[in-house]
Amino acid sequence: MGELEAVRVFLAVAEKRGFAAAAAALGMTPSAATRAVAALEARLGVQLFIRTTRTVALTAAGSLYADRVRPLTAGLEQAAQETRETQGLVAGTLRVAAPLSLGLKVLPPVLSQFGLVHPSVRVALSLTDAFVDILDGSADLAIRVSGMPTDKSTIWRKLCPVPRLLVAAPSYLLARGTPQSPDDLSEHDLLAYGGEAAGESWELRYEARRSVVRAAGRFRADSGDLLAALAINGEGIALLPRFIVSDALASGGLVPVLETWQPEELWLTLYYPPYERLPLRVATFSDFFEVHVTQTHPL
Repeated sequence: MGELEAVRVFLAVAEKRGFAAAAAALGMTPSAATRAVAALEARLGVQLFIRTTRTVALTAAGSLYADRVRPLTAGLEQAAQETRETQGLVAGTLRVAAPLSLGLKVLPPVLSQFGLVHPSVRVALSLTDAFVDILDGSADLAIRVSGMPTDKSTIWRKLCPVPRLLVAAPSYLLARGTPQSPDDLSEHDLLAYGGEAAGESWELRYEARRSVVRAAGRFRADSGDLLAALAINGEGIALLPRFIVSDALASGGLVPVLETWQPEELWLTLYYPPYERLPLRVATFSDFFEVHVTQTHPL
């Protein structure tokens, strides 16, 4: 193994704090990772790690060496990526952050088809309903379902509206009655999105009329899928994106409520770090994803 490859193994062990985890991330055996670092230590004449039965930690020399070589290896990888891109080759690792529900419901066919067309791109997907700070360097792009973008320090690309609707189980409406106006919602169990104790505000509009409803029922969750499951179980009325509840609507497990009243509009948006120019793999995936959600399988 050459010195550059050994340095990459060293940095992976430092990041993962273990040889087994680093080896798994690099697709090699733990013994091969151990030999690579040992050979690097012998070449340098210093000990880079303190090894115990439970953990692996950098020595002072190892920490200094990591600080020096990390930007060098990143620069080499970036140079290789840019060289491939000048030839129109889409390759490398693409780190994508996306909401959990959207990832589960929408992304599987996107990723499968993208992988067939661009087999040299490795996609690392992080699914979370928590806010992802695209500026912290953890992702090359973030997919968000949110209101109008307001962040001036990032680049964003609005793709399409995300239709939402109020839904409830037929059994719930049979037992509690069907609301005829937003004012009636105060008499119902409303399933709120988010972890705030005060619940969330639902802004509903019908022609020139506007109504704001405070959803603060017995159950709150930061997972749209969980709220949909609770609604199917007859626990109350939920306001959710259509892509989350489409199967339940088709099967009759959920039915729309107050269909003439439209909730505040949300958008599906791609967020990027402040690139001078989008990397080819990022731009290619963005275009591919936009076609899927706006033309092939609209939300």
